[in-house]
Amino acid sequence: MELGPFGIWSLAFTHGDRHEAQDTAAELEELGYGTLWLGGSPGGNPGGDLVTAAELLAATRRAAVATACVSIWEQPADRLAAAYHALPEQQRARLLVGLGVSHADFVDRYHRPYTALSSYLDELDAAAPPLPSSARIIGAHGPQMTRLGAARSVGVHPYLVDVTHTARARSDLGSRPLLAVEQTVILHTDPDSARAQARSMLAPYLALANYRGAWLRVGFTDEDLAEGGSDQLVDALFIHGSPDEVAAQLTRQQKAGADHIALQIATADRYLFPRTAWRDLAAALF
Repeated sequence: MELGPFGIWSLAFTHGDRHEAQDTAAELEELGYGTLWLGGSPGGNPGGDLVTAAELLAATRRAAVATACVSIWEQPADRLAAAYHALPEQQRARLLVGLGVSHADFVDRYHRPYTALSSYLDELDAAAPPLPSSARIIGAHGPQMTRLGAARSVGVHPYLVDVTHTARARSDLGSRPLLAVEQTVILHTDPDSARAQARSMLAPYLALANYRGAWLRVGFTDEDLAEGGSDQLVDALFIHGSPDEVAAQLTRQQKAGADHIALQIATADRYLFPRTAWRDLAAALF
């Protein structure tokens, strides 16, 4: 499916007002964003993320909708495959099911994530009918998971990574699989204020082993990860500035190998819809 060069990644799609989510989805499509990324994996209902995905698919005509990501620990594979096939065919054609292993801090039965994800993909293949590899993408950071994404899905969707990671992921994937990178953006022209907002958002991720490992692999040090993150780390992971400045900086991810960039606008309340910011950024991008 065609994702377009830029999409919008937001927790508001899954945790915010559902009626506003649908109205916003229709506007984002008209603004030119090619994909709507549903942040988080709420679960708690028979279709999991696909319930919200179905609502956004119904509210749009062309945009792809992607989950980012369904936790394999929350959604049994057979139930997820059934939820996928319960959607109308024309909606399935625009749905990309993102799958992730979450974090040991959040999952009681967390174990051997690579093996667990590989087994989950086997179960999706064995479902009747299966959830096809062409409709799934893997939330991956390490090289082993990235290669699994290349072999068993359309590609990978790394989150909160710098351009060095993007270049390495492209090398691990090869030229054909999809590399859809999440990029967090702060529409603030004062560097100190932007970095303060970035550190507020970054704080919970600094405690998670998966992210720390990914950052250390691309050359950051334990000192970079201490005390809220060094300026070097913050400036590598977050893009800040005016809409025109942000648009210019996004080319770095594209040159590093990203096929698609899922833009997350950093806000104080991540469950609200920053519609003005999305409009301003669209004016600079399209």
